[in-house]
Order: sequence, then structure tokens, then C-alpha cells
Amino acid sequence: MDPSNIREKIGRFRILIIGRANAGKTTILQRVCNTRDNPQIYDSAGEKIDLEVLAASKSRELHDIHNEMVFQSNPGFVFHDPRGFEAGSESEFDKVKAFIADHSKETKITKRLHVIWYCIPMDEASRSFTAAENKFFSQCDTGSIPVIVLFTKFDALYDVAYSQLKKEGRSRKDAKEMAQKRAEETFANGTQLKFLQNVRWPPRGHVCLPNMNKDDANPRPLIECTAGTLDDELLERLFVSTNMEICMIHAIESTLRKHLETTASESHEMMIGNLGGWFPYIQAVRVSILV
Repeated sequence: MDPSNIREKIGRFRILIIGRANAGKTTILQRVCNTRDNPQIYDSAGEKIDLEVLAASKSRELHDIHNEMVFQSNPGFVFHDPRGFEAGSESEFDKVKAFIADHSKETKITKRLHVIWYCIPMDEASRSFTAAENKFFSQCDTGSIPVIVLFTKFDALYDVAYSQLKKEGRSRKDAKEMAQKRAEETFANGTQLKFLQNVRWPPRGHVCLPNMNKDDANPRPLIECTAGTLDDELLERLFVSTNMEICMIHAIESTLRKHLETTASESHEMMIGNLGGWFPYIQAVRVSILV
């Protein structure tokens, strides 16, 4: 496909984000879209929903999973959030399953669901898996749609590790310096990952996200993890094109791999074409090669 047609043919990258009310979902989406603003909400007919009405409403219809969240700073993404799913009710679970099934069967790639982010907070009160999370990973077949688990508020485990290190006799300075590494090592061998390895429908990947509420929070691990789960290169190109730094890295790595498989007479022309293919939002790409 011509690079300039990728956005026209595929549209926006569609993500279902699931998680508890305190999982930090909105903050993560703001970091990914590089904004502090709230998203605009549209119903399934494309009509904009008033955020004040939405906040005041107790109606499930206004918190419909089919509603689309779009950030003006990055309209290349469209997000769906099944509010109330964390409560674990059968009806809400059935709605999520139906939404995933319907969007996985969509013949139009513009309407298809491309990835699922499942947020699980690691703060003190929420470290165990809930009934809704157990049900999702044991009963929800997402088909070809990759699921990535986001362990949010991961920095809460740094505090736990710090306390453990202090009890072991470490100084405050040493405990502070060692806390992150200890937390990561403990988590790698902990119950959360073991649980996900043994469920019926395991996620395609996971990422730990600490301190996402800070101004310098970096969503790059999430973006790279997501890109790595996509089997379709066109979708991968569309996804990473929303982040210029990561897009450039993927473009160069992919182009160099393909360049090694070409002859010298083909290489320059193919390199230019391959590089341009990673920037679908740019209508024309001029590449100057200095030798």
C-alpha cells in the first residue's frame, strides 16, 4: 500500500482500554497522546457528547463501550472504555465480550479493534486480581486481537521494596537506590506473572508503568510493547507513526533489515520507499542520501 494511503484505508488506531476505576487509565492515555487535556467523547453515530452531562449522568447508556474517546493532540488514536466493567457483573462482562467479538469480525479495517490494554494497578489496596480480571483471562477469547497487561502505579512496589531493604539493615540512601531493582526482581518472580502465564487466554505481553502521573513520564515502553505484538506491518506502521521518535527507530531498523536482502542496484530506491512507508501521515517524503 502507498504510504500516503495508509491513514485513508485504515483510519485511526483503535484501542480498548479496560481496568478498575483507580487504575490510572486516563493518565496513561494522556501520556500516550502527549496532552493534559481530557478527551472528546463521541457516540456510535459520531455525535459529540457533552462531558459535563457525561460526568453527572448515572446512565449506563452515556458510558457506552461503543462511545469513542479522541484526544485533539493525537487524533490518530480512538479509545473505548467499558466503564463499570471492573464491578464484575455478568451483564457488563457480556457487553465487553460482545464488543470484542463484533470488532474482531469487522470486514472493514477502519472499524476493527486493533489492541486491548488491560490495566491492573499495583498500589497497596489493589495488588490482587479481581473477579472481573480472573473472568476476563479465563473466559474471554479475543481471537487475533492482542491483549497487553499494563501494571500501572508500579512505583508503589518501590515503597514496599524500600521498607524490606530497611528491615534488612540497609541505610536510607542504599535502600532508596536499591528499591527499584529489588521491586522489579521480586515482581518478575511474583504471583501476578505466574497467574497470567497459566490462564486460558494469556496476554500477548505486559509492561510495568511507574510514575505515570509525573510530568516527565515516558510512555515509550508501552508503545514499543504494543508495536511488538502487532502481526500486521501496516498496523504497526500506523501505530508507531503517532510517536515520531519511536517511528523513526522502527523505520530505520525495518529498512536496514530489508536492505540487507536487496542487491546494490535496488538498495537506494528500496530504502527510500521503505523509509517513507513508516510515515503514513506525511503525504510526500523527500529523502536526501549523502554519500
